[in-house]
Amino acid sequence: MGKFLIRRIIMALPVLLLIIFVSFAVIRATPGGPFDMVGEGRRVPQAVIDGLNRQYGLDQPLMTQFIRYLASLARLDFGPSLGRSSLGEPVSEIIGRGLPVSMQVGVFSVILGFALGIPLGVLAALYHNTIVDYGATFLAVLGTSIPNLVLGPLLIIIFAVSLNWLPVADVNGIWRSTIRNPAVIFSWEYVSLAILPVFTLGTGMMAGIARLTRASLLQVLREDYIRTARAKGLKERTVIYGHALKNALIPVATILGPLLAAVLTGSFIIERIFNIPGIGGEFVSSVASRDYNLLVGVTIVYSVFLVAGNILVDVMYTWLDPRIRFD
Repeated sequence: MGKFLIRRIIMALPVLLLIIFVSFAVIRATPGGPFDMVGEGRRVPQAVIDGLNRQYGLDQPLMTQFIRYLASLARLDFGPSLGRSSLGEPVSEIIGRGLPVSMQVGVFSVILGFALGIPLGVLAALYHNTIVDYGATFLAVLGTSIPNLVLGPLLIIIFAVSLNWLPVADVNGIWRSTIRNPAVIFSWEYVSLAILPVFTLGTGMMAGIARLTRASLLQVLREDYIRTARAKGLKERTVIYGHALKNALIPVATILGPLLAAVLTGSFIIERIFNIPGIGGEFVSSVASRDYNLLVGVTIVYSVFLVAGNILVDVMYTWLDPRIRFD
């Protein structure tokens, strides 16, 4: 397994390098620059723009900038921020400040999605064409149909505004306090703050996982080896959970890699709706301000999570299906 992981990591390096170059070039090719505007559409004098471009090396040829950026990246230095509100601040500090918060929301949402989605899909498959199946399918379709942009504000209106059961605003800086003190996540103040965003983000995942699990398990239950297992007199519980479910989860595991990368690096909409100080909000702000280094930095982090998620999926394949080997 160690050789497999090393081989996969080495194979991923050229992919990451290509992603870095493409994102680096495309972001710099977009119209406008990080120093063109200030405030409400007020244009910065050209002499000031030229001076700032010279100071941050933006007046150099693209390949020269890219080689310098790679040299900095080798030291885990993403360069300085070029945004108006964070000019000169190291991008690594901005990412380090927002990424742990985004990961909290993402991890809990993935746990919720799999914890509810797989049992729901299994129930729908086992009670195929019954009221249980119809109910589970209805919930899955409902969860898929309601976008987070609608579900989030709806939950805020019901549970925060009308019922006043849960808070929305993080007035005490609870999200970031977990970085200094992880034990905070076990406090009611944190749990009550996290319920709505985690449920909003996890609902869509739950629906997709439930539908995929149902379809996959229905197909597996029609396989010959399942009929053989039943003919041998095995208990139905053993047939379902010992033989069918593991194979049925292979397609579900396939979506785990992209899913982890997407939610761990921040859901832009969720973080905006619930005012969560994660990396998603920083990314959106950096697009508007043409913060080149922050945009590339977040893209690199996303790519690394995507590669790591895909490697994790490959490892899970071997557990779910012993016929799949590392070599």
